[in-house]
Amino acid sequence: MKYICPYCRKEMEIEVFDKVNAQEDPDLQERCASGDLFKTSCPHCKQDFMVQYPLVYIDTVNKFILWLSQDEHPEIGNLTRPLIQQGYRLRRCSTIREFTEKIAIFEDGMDDVVVELAKYDSFIEFIDNKKGTAEDITSIEYQRTENEVMKINIRTGDQGMSFLIPVGMVEEEIAQNPELYEIRDDEIPLINSDWILSLFEESAGQA
Repeated sequence: MKYICPYCRKEMEIEVFDKVNAQEDPDLQERCASGDLFKTSCPHCKQDFMVQYPLVYIDTVNKFILWLSQDEHPEIGNLTRPLIQQGYRLRRCSTIREFTEKIAIFEDGMDDVVVELAKYDSFIEFIDNKKGTAEDITSIEYQRTENEVMKINIRTGDQGMSFLIPVGMVEEEIAQNPELYEIRDDEIPLINSDWILSLFEESAGQA
């Protein structure tokens, strides 16, 4: 694909993929999980940068499909129903960071709704304990799950703070109001920080 370097403004060719099957191509799977698939270097000015483009990622073992797309409704026709019947989770990711994190979440066998709520709870704990302000935070990231405990990292500039959140505790929180967290895979939902914030804003508005 032809692309204009954002630094020197010269035209260059970049390699893009429209679909990656994790089991059929382990090398591409690793590059997707790390985000390296989207890294490129300008042959003219030698600057390195990321290029995001639409991509379908399929994992037939962990049963999930991701659409990396900024379009609200990816064009997939009537494919959602048979995929859901086969047990697939369908998600849209609007950024590369969301895409790589979602791969890690599902490869760990986790529910991304549980993870997003854990990230939100970590944010609230960070603010309540006066560790910093919301404006200080540059990212809230899922790291991993071990022994039913999630590790969430909140970054402020070049520093990070980790929070250990028991999976069972968050599942109990969801069980208290399951309708609030209900999602529909056939809508290929975008489950991210904006989504979890919108739930609490809507809930507060109805109170």
